[in-house]
Amino acid sequence: MFVREDIRNIAIIAHVDHGKTTLVDGMLRQSGIFRTNENIVERVMDSNDLERERGITILSKNTAVNYNGVKINIVDTPGHADFGGEVERVLKMVDSVLLVVDAFEGPMPQTKFVLKKALELNLKPIVVVNKIDRQDQRAHEVIDEVFELFMELGADDEQLDFPIVYVSAREGIAKLNLEDEALDLKPLFDTIIKKVAPPYGEVDGPFQMLVTSIDSNEYVGRIAIGKIVRGRVKEGMQAALISKDGNISNVKISNLYVFSGLKRTNVDEAYLGDIIAVSGIEDINIGETLSDAQNPEALPFVDIDEPTISMTFSVNNSPFAGREGQYVTSRHLRDRLFKELETNVSMRLEETDSPDSYKVSGRGELHLSILIETMRREGYEFQVSKPMVIYKTINGKTYEPFEILTIDVPEEYMGVVMEKLGMRKAEMINMTAAVNGYVRLEFKIPSRGLIGFRNEFLTDTKGNGIMNHIFSSYEEYKGEIQQRLRGSLIAFETGESVTYGLYNAQGRGILFIGPGVPVYEGMIIGENARMDDMEVNVCKKKHVSNMRASGSDETLKLTPPRIMSLEQALEFIASDELVEVTPKSIRLRKRILDGSQRAKEAKRKMSNE
Repeated sequence: MFVREDIRNIAIIAHVDHGKTTLVDGMLRQSGIFRTNENIVERVMDSNDLERERGITILSKNTAVNYNGVKINIVDTPGHADFGGEVERVLKMVDSVLLVVDAFEGPMPQTKFVLKKALELNLKPIVVVNKIDRQDQRAHEVIDEVFELFMELGADDEQLDFPIVYVSAREGIAKLNLEDEALDLKPLFDTIIKKVAPPYGEVDGPFQMLVTSIDSNEYVGRIAIGKIVRGRVKEGMQAALISKDGNISNVKISNLYVFSGLKRTNVDEAYLGDIIAVSGIEDINIGETLSDAQNPEALPFVDIDEPTISMTFSVNNSPFAGREGQYVTSRHLRDRLFKELETNVSMRLEETDSPDSYKVSGRGELHLSILIETMRREGYEFQVSKPMVIYKTINGKTYEPFEILTIDVPEEYMGVVMEKLGMRKAEMINMTAAVNGYVRLEFKIPSRGLIGFRNEFLTDTKGNGIMNHIFSSYEEYKGEIQQRLRGSLIAFETGESVTYGLYNAQGRGILFIGPGVPVYEGMIIGENARMDDMEVNVCKKKHVSNMRASGSDETLKLTPPRIMSLEQALEFIASDELVEVTPKSIRLRKRILDGSQRAKEAKRKMSNE
């Protein structure tokens, strides 16, 4: 067996917002990757706009640093449960993980999820307690909680004997004991070199590499990323590509790259233990094996957890269709969704009876809303339906997905949160005493009980509550859950909203639009204070006479509208409503725009029931 002492492969895993990406920033800075005069943005690894805006990692990223002659390949992974598919597959590329845990929050739902995946792959984690610079840090208690989590997940003795490094990623310091002085991240680098097993295997055996990630480039096309688990590869050599169904095709390795800092560096040859990027293979996909041409041998691929939520994406057919989007036809929509399938391993796509609609399934609302937001920024225009959970039938019984929901909330809001969750079939499984006035509550809840809950939760807790949830399992159907308690305010006619019309409408509920907004018949312009829908005329102008001038509109006071974000719109809509998504607008609408047709449809449904 050959051991590569000059390389270490690690992934950084954690719950969302525990500081993974900031830690990678610090490691890159201190390893001399950047020039001293180089202007570096914060969270340099979060390279796409959505990641920067939301402060979350969506796609896993590869980078590499050199420390004392050893190359450390680092994979920064997403921390949000909806992108768990990204985490699962990149763990196949590494030999250990840095499990980053917040020194105040401790292990959270996603910490448990990512650690479970790492332990199942027999990886030996290094525990990194981050944010030790916080005034309210409780690092010693957090270590006890982490140990309990390892025990709960069935870690073996070797895994339980985990090294601990205390860090402040923001300040760029690390120490092995809380009492030590700290100047830099050297203790963390030393722990990685000492504790992470170097890659080992047959360096002279037939070449083998599992494709765990796909990137694309307009000049070279698809780029496959993975770790060489056996043998060597040279630029220009012939190889065998083994698909997941066992088909073998001959391909040529046109270009070969390794990672250095944030860049890919072209090399002539790479071998056992290297994380590489390969271009020139057109139809290569995640989960396939690149192998020696003479001895093709497939590698097993990790099973990705199944989707739990689905939505219908369809061509925009509203009266405003085609005004703002660059890509508006069903062919555009179909091509873009199938393209997404190539790199988004947790997503599923099904064609429907209609050539203009597609059923898209994913790991959660955020997973699908990120796709929607990405597409609208690329110039696509389309409509999406309310998110629905995916049911399973087992032995003639209906099963539905359940989530573990963790809530941190000030004590005074505990009652209202528990009452609302009770209505959504949630079952409390744990309650932790208040820390700094916040109580931690844990529930098991049907996934559909969470649809539309976040907005309500933030309102009930006046923005002070924090909620996190993660898929748990499929269990027997829990019965009906009443979803929305209020109806919609619907535009009565097509035109432009005016102050007078809005002033009359605002007494009926909460408005989503202000004056001067183009509206069409059937468009949702607000939330009714009552349970039923109501049509309102927001385009209605005040009658002008000698006695009353139209300018007196200015004296009417309008309450500022609630501007709906994409996630809020998806949570708000009912099953007979859609969200119209364009590059410039997010509109809510009824599926049937004509008021009289809607009334007929409602009557027909009543008679059928």
